[in-house]
Amino acid sequence: MKVLIIGHLGLLGHALMRPERGVDVHGLDLPDIDIRDFSQLQKHLKQHSPDWIVLAAAYTDVDGCESHQDRAFTVNRDGALNVARAAKEANARLLFLSTDYVFDGKKASPYEVDDARNPQSVYGRSKAEAEIGLLEVLPECCIVRTSWMFGVGGKSFPDTILKLAASRSALDVVNDQRGCPTYSVDLARAIFQLCGKDAKGILHATNAGECSWFEFAQEIVAGALLTTQVRPVSTEQVARPAPRPTYSVLSSKSLQRYGIEMPSWKDALLRYLRERNS
Repeated sequence: MKVLIIGHLGLLGHALMRPERGVDVHGLDLPDIDIRDFSQLQKHLKQHSPDWIVLAAAYTDVDGCESHQDRAFTVNRDGALNVARAAKEANARLLFLSTDYVFDGKKASPYEVDDARNPQSVYGRSKAEAEIGLLEVLPECCIVRTSWMFGVGGKSFPDTILKLAASRSALDVVNDQRGCPTYSVDLARAIFQLCGKDAKGILHATNAGECSWFEFAQEIVAGALLTTQVRPVSTEQVARPAPRPTYSVLSSKSLQRYGIEMPSWKDALLRYLRERNS
């Protein structure tokens, strides 16, 4: 199975480029390819002739999207649709990475794949509109929503917490937002399994379990054997340009239907810490 990773220099892309049995992986990223340029996509797909394209490239600065709306939509929506049209022309399958931000966070139980989209941020809207457009262009595409991704090879919450904890005696972390931390290595493995199983439609893929950002930070500090105090604060006390979902836990039922189970986020965090320190 030949898989082309578009966005291989990002956090998830870094994990997707690791050797995987039975998978011939190739990667593209800026400046060699810009998904806003359809002719570039045509040229590279003709050159690589992949069985699957994994679209991991996106404008993921959630707060930045609020002040750069044009960029958010031209990359996350229009760029994704360019990839879908090029994939259709090249007779390649497409797996698109989406987000928990397509939901409003007002639910009190895990979100299912068919729950109504109601994004509250520009980033969430750009991804939600991409999902809708992709299913129109390529009804057989696979859309994988994930959340709270972390890993080596890019900026992530654990890395930020560890850097701050190294120089501070106490950290204030939001305790009224809940979600599913997801290790990029585990997500990459699930993605390749989905490609191998010829998956289609919308799926949710996160590590098992849920927590608040505060609880996540506590585990990070404890796992790193640091003495930094982690203090809970409310969302209102930490002003951010983009609204965050209060509850964005994603149900694992859709992934389980393909026989795929992801480890707990606490187990994933310990493996991340070992990898980070190696």
